[in-house]
Amino acid sequence: MNTEKKRSPWSWIPTLYFAQGIPFIFINMVTMVLFTQLGMSETDATLYTGWLYLPWVIKPFWGPIVDIIRTKRWWTVAMQICVAVGLAAIAFTLPLPNKEEIAEGLPVSAFMVCLFFYFITAFCSATHDIASDGFYMIALDTSEQSMFVGIRSTFYRCANVFGQGGLVMIAGFLEAKTGNVATAWQYTVIGCAVFFGIVSLWHAFILPVPSSDKAVGGGDVAKKSVTDILKEFTGSFVTFFQKKHVVLALLFMLLYRLPEAQVVKLCQPFLLAAREAGGLGMTQTEVGFAYGTLAIIGLTIGGIIGGICASNGGLKKWIWPMALATSLNCVAYIILSNVQPDYSELSGKIITFCAIVLEQFAYGFGFTAYTLYMLYFSRGSFQTSHYAFCTVLMTFSMLLPGLVAGKLQVNMGYPLFFGLVMVCCLATLLVSLLVLNKIDPEYGKK
Repeated sequence: MNTEKKRSPWSWIPTLYFAQGIPFIFINMVTMVLFTQLGMSETDATLYTGWLYLPWVIKPFWGPIVDIIRTKRWWTVAMQICVAVGLAAIAFTLPLPNKEEIAEGLPVSAFMVCLFFYFITAFCSATHDIASDGFYMIALDTSEQSMFVGIRSTFYRCANVFGQGGLVMIAGFLEAKTGNVATAWQYTVIGCAVFFGIVSLWHAFILPVPSSDKAVGGGDVAKKSVTDILKEFTGSFVTFFQKKHVVLALLFMLLYRLPEAQVVKLCQPFLLAAREAGGLGMTQTEVGFAYGTLAIIGLTIGGIIGGICASNGGLKKWIWPMALATSLNCVAYIILSNVQPDYSELSGKIITFCAIVLEQFAYGFGFTAYTLYMLYFSRGSFQTSHYAFCTVLMTFSMLLPGLVAGKLQVNMGYPLFFGLVMVCCLATLLVSLLVLNKIDPEYGKK
């Protein structure tokens, strides 16, 4: 790796991926809580937040622009500044759709002011995801990518936990102090905007400056003709499907996480469900504690060990063990659903805690292979936009199985459902076996 200024990856990868996760979780999940607390119906809140997810689904359609125009470093810092401004704009327009107005029938035009800034911020956040992932591939060699792939996943998941738990807790604390829901959320979102302002300044100085971080096609974009830009833009899509073994790659990205896509939808509902309904009967506070503390421990250990293993042996050596490890989350819930440990007793807590740590360890360790394969397959001239394509495939790999998971569980009950999911691990193992001999044995090694 040739860089003009060498920086330790520890100085920027944790902050970069924590910053990547916060706006995604805030816009797509925390906003659901925010809108309903302002008095909006759950039906309307679901509709609006559902549309706000759109920029992340269609980001490959403008991903090539990040490849063609300016550097990935420039896009990363610029989008962080834009997200900071967008969050500030959301904060200052939040009082517009207040509880009283919504109860009386809020005019669409008034709410659209706030929603407009939401959509712009979502667009900037999705673009930041494209740029930061592209920068990760350019700033690190393949060995460093392997080493830190678990770290980046861990800090992204930490952002998820903080967003869904921490931001809601902060807003609740401020509501108790101010007595006003809109004001509490306004201060909370302003805090997020300030955080992004600080992060953008930090990254403006601390991010390395790779010599390879250049626009595709080279040259000054201002001097390129419209024909040149359109040719490069089209080329990013064409070259993706011209890659070797593209069909196997698509199968891998769509099926590797098939078991997890179903488990993740129902693991927490299972913990919360009454014992007579087949669950463990835990409270929301207990589940929050388990996933806010113990899960992070398991996830962090799994991610770090996964990165160390991959950087020492390479992706080809570890993809099969990591695929096998993904079955551990199914094993954990098969045990819990059949034993149904009593959480009120110490032995029940120990069994439950061990299962959750095991499940998250399996996620952190097994997901390392999935992320590394996406990085591996994205290599080439348009690696930033190609990786964006891969992340959309990853989204669909989680979305489609999740749509039917609830129906299956209702018809089968938790023990049989988790048993069926365990059978789906065969798909993970099969696609891993299919791509195994297509991977460069040296990829990811020190």
